Amino acid sequence: MPALKVTDTILRDAHQSLIATRMRTEDMLPVCDRLDRVGYWSLEVWGGATFDACIRFLKEDPWERLAALRQALPNTRLQMLLRGQNLLGYRHYSDDVVRAFVQRAAANGIDVFRIFDAMNDLRNIRVSVEAVKKAGKHAQGAICYTVSPVHTIDQFVAMGREMQAMGCDSVAIKDMAGLLTPQATHDLVSALVDALEIPVHIHSHATSGLAAMCQWAGVHAGAAGIDTAISSFSGGTSHPPTESMVAAFCDTPWDTGLDLELLQEIGFYFREVRKKYHQFESEFTGLDTRVQVNQVPGGMMSNLSNQLKEQGALHRMAEVLAEIPRVRKELGYPPLVTPTSQIVGTQAVLNVITGERYKTITNEVKHYLQGRYGRPPGEVSPQVRHMAIGNEEVIECRPADLLKPEMDALRQEVGDLARSEEDVLTYAMFPDVGLEFLHQRAEGTLEPEPLEPPPDPAQRPPVAATEFNVTFHGETYHIEITGTGHHLHDKSPYYLRVDGQPEEIIVEPLKEVELDAEGQPVNAAHPARRGRRPRATEPGHVTTSMPGTIVEVLVEVGAKVSAGDAVLIAEAMKMETEIQAPVAGEVKAIHVAKGDSVTPDEALIEIA
Repeated sequence: MPALKVTDTILRDAHQSLIATRMRTEDMLPVCDRLDRVGYWSLEVWGGATFDACIRFLKEDPWERLAALRQALPNTRLQMLLRGQNLLGYRHYSDDVVRAFVQRAAANGIDVFRIFDAMNDLRNIRVSVEAVKKAGKHAQGAICYTVSPVHTIDQFVAMGREMQAMGCDSVAIKDMAGLLTPQATHDLVSALVDALEIPVHIHSHATSGLAAMCQWAGVHAGAAGIDTAISSFSGGTSHPPTESMVAAFCDTPWDTGLDLELLQEIGFYFREVRKKYHQFESEFTGLDTRVQVNQVPGGMMSNLSNQLKEQGALHRMAEVLAEIPRVRKELGYPPLVTPTSQIVGTQAVLNVITGERYKTITNEVKHYLQGRYGRPPGEVSPQVRHMAIGNEEVIECRPADLLKPEMDALRQEVGDLARSEEDVLTYAMFPDVGLEFLHQRAEGTLEPEPLEPPPDPAQRPPVAATEFNVTFHGETYHIEITGTGHHLHDKSPYYLRVDGQPEEIIVEPLKEVELDAEGQPVNAAHPARRGRRPRATEPGHVTTSMPGTIVEVLVEVGAKVSAGDAVLIAEAMKMETEIQAPVAGEVKAIHVAKGDSVTPDEALIEIA
């Protein structure tokens, strides 16, 4: 019996799940020589959210990271997660973009492409699989595991057969939320192994505490490979610990043959690395059995938490978790994985905080109901569809069939900022953030977000405690300032207790700005936004339902609008929402511009 294949997620999914994908390349390279000696079947190093995090927060070129890891890991297969026609973004790309991206990823060092579609609509992975096979690399089709009235073992087996017929070299069960149970794993793996000639791998998150048992059951049922994470980045919303699973299968017919002492040495290295990223640890990274009921993946849970915190509505988390299954049912039971997890989760938050279900509907929900993401697994609520898109025709074909080739236009748009085809693809994945990254690189102003050292009470100067109450969006918090530190740095931490819970905030002095005669900041580019925006008090004041960023202003001062017309597009939780005119009339003032951060209590546009 062949040795069990182990894929370690330490350089991708493990830190994506636990520290918001913030691990820097500089903390990966020093341990690569040891990782390369382990003998893994593969190391997952790229894809998922790493590309976004690199350019948005770390100010690293993700292509350079891949090239560096390829050089540092010459004896190990490098693996990435690819969202089919979505690639690494949140929309469908044209086929020429998909083929170009796969070709460049393969050329830069990816050996194994794990390819999935959030809807399990296999029409959306076909071009990716073809491109991987053309590049001579390993194509692994991934079945997004979920539980609903419309998902069955027979359906998953049919998907596996179709992936095999496409040319996939292996199939992975992608249990992104930790929904598998040992019995369900045994039954599903057994059915797939009986039906397929290609190997079956198991990817399961440990959120519910069952993943290690599921892998044990799956291997006994015939699974050829499992995904694990080095122990210091394992458990909770990550994966079972590599060292533990290696020990579990030692002296069995599936013995991995991996060096446990070397793995433990690597584990101690990453234990120290994790301390550097303490500010990115989520309160929802531990064991959470609620996932077996609400099916919310760990990454989605942390997003929901942050969104509700910004609203001053964290106490409404239980309502949101109850609303998510209702929205999912109405949308035809999509698996909750990027991007459908954000689509369902954001709509559930809006339904709760606006006090009226589907009063505000995100653009992504509208696109989903138009069929732009593919075919929903189950029947969509006709009432919700009508509220979102009225009588618009629903797309029945593969969505990418409607897209024209994009690469030539992308090359022209990015212009001289692109030094390579890889730069064009960076811009294609994330036009706004990617363009900003390329501009900063050209100007030599790339600067990653700061890493603050863990608070050291011995080094904090004594500060008398100051206490006060703060009311924010209708919620009152008791604040106690207990200390500050690092006053010689540009960015200084302040240590607080908020309703008795310790918190740390980073304070950065603003640059000097010109003030007008009334003492307000001058903004020549947007005179209407001088000073603070007015509070929303009148029927014609346009507001947002949740904190976000303005993506586009659709009207000008003097424009005539009807009630319900879209006047702004805002982004929150990576989802775009049209903000509509509350009344008919004339636009008298605009207090926002593209890129502005906005909150629900502000008047963004005034309509008379």
